[in-house]
Amino acid sequence: MNERFDVVVVGSGAGGGVIAGELAERGRKVLLLETGPHKTAADFTRWEAKAEHDLWWPIRFALIDGGAGGAVALLGGRCVGGTTTINTKVALRAHALDHAKWKEASGLELSSSDLAPHYDRVEQRLGVRERTDWRKSVRTVESAFRELGAPLEAVRSYTDANCMSCGSCLQGCPTNAGKSTLNTYIHDAWAAGKLELRADSRVERVLIEDGEATGVEYVDGDGAARRVDAGAVVVAAGTLNTPQLLLRSELPDSPSSRLVGRHLGFHPVRLVYGLFDEPQDTHMVYPITAHAMAHQLDEDGGFVIEATTIQDPIAFATTLEDENGPLWGAPLVEALRNFRRWVGVLAMVNDDNSGVVRLDDSGQEAFDAPFTQVEHERMAGALDFAREVLVAAGASQVLWTGLASTHVQGSCRMGSDPERSVVDADGQSWDVKRLYVGDGSVVPRTLSVNPSLTIMALASRLAGHLHDDPHGYLS
Repeated sequence: MNERFDVVVVGSGAGGGVIAGELAERGRKVLLLETGPHKTAADFTRWEAKAEHDLWWPIRFALIDGGAGGAVALLGGRCVGGTTTINTKVALRAHALDHAKWKEASGLELSSSDLAPHYDRVEQRLGVRERTDWRKSVRTVESAFRELGAPLEAVRSYTDANCMSCGSCLQGCPTNAGKSTLNTYIHDAWAAGKLELRADSRVERVLIEDGEATGVEYVDGDGAARRVDAGAVVVAAGTLNTPQLLLRSELPDSPSSRLVGRHLGFHPVRLVYGLFDEPQDTHMVYPITAHAMAHQLDEDGGFVIEATTIQDPIAFATTLEDENGPLWGAPLVEALRNFRRWVGVLAMVNDDNSGVVRLDDSGQEAFDAPFTQVEHERMAGALDFAREVLVAAGASQVLWTGLASTHVQGSCRMGSDPERSVVDADGQSWDVKRLYVGDGSVVPRTLSVNPSLTIMALASRLAGHLHDDPHGYLS
């Protein structure tokens, strides 16, 4: 016999974890499926290679101009809690101009005041606080930012007082100070017996009958094919994976469904490092305690600089470059010997959602990043400013990395117009009833700030809608 739930949620990150937890706590019968493993703080140690194997998706790449311009490395979590388990927990609300971009892109009229109660609820749940505990490496560059007209400000983050600034965020927080969906929404409901959680479960497709989603088919940890039925299906597998699942589910052909995987935004970043005379120990900090917001808006440059941070040694060694390309040989060895003396800043750039998630002829995933000239200019401007700051702060050498993305957004746009969006303003598919999308893929245009708090607020909003059940799906 097939199992049946009120709601089945696919994916446990910033979107799915919030939706599943809130619905379960409100008494709904919820199944949460996660393709990655269920690891907890007891498993988290600062062992870089092991964490990347256990908690991360294998690195994927979006080709820039078909590969002629290089690639963007796509990074994300593959575990219960998704990327919230391995991110830096920066908690920023969308800017009013971000909302204006949403309306222009898809007709979605969702203002800052509309989202405010959902932000409030999420921030209270996560204990969002300001991080003024700046370490030496931040103080080293603080005056240079101020002199260049972009003073550093304290970030807000979903971390509590148990944070020891050990720098292990990307390997999972060993003290549970980082408030991921894993150790808040999911574990709270799961430990109370209110939520059914199944890790190591790869969803193959959404089941669609007579224009309605009726459940999902998935492969469990033992390799057995299983089916579950539900009153509503929420796909929250992440901005890169949700469109793939929808494409495999054979949605009805329509203008809306043909937009699945389109309008992918990368919010591309690169790390820029300055070498200083004294040890800075940037690896032993809460990675993002400060940021410079003076260039946040497109008209001001379209980038944010976050400080201070550094990758762990493997990632550091394999991504360094300068004007001549990737570092190798003696210069790379010397850079690694000076690991404690580097100060890194993160240059994070607004993009225009020109990317694509698709399946190739063999059904394998593929990602395209056809950046425009304007986007290239913003990325170059962010790199130039970061280098200028580090030199002004006294760095004797500056290196940087290639482009990466941890903030992918927008591959299944939410909107008011089915000609320009995949789901409506409630997150429901225009083409398939009972089918919802609840992760970063619904964001119509890339935010100018870290997106996880906004994804959680949108997810909390969707959880409330589903529980209210205006269509009678869960009755």
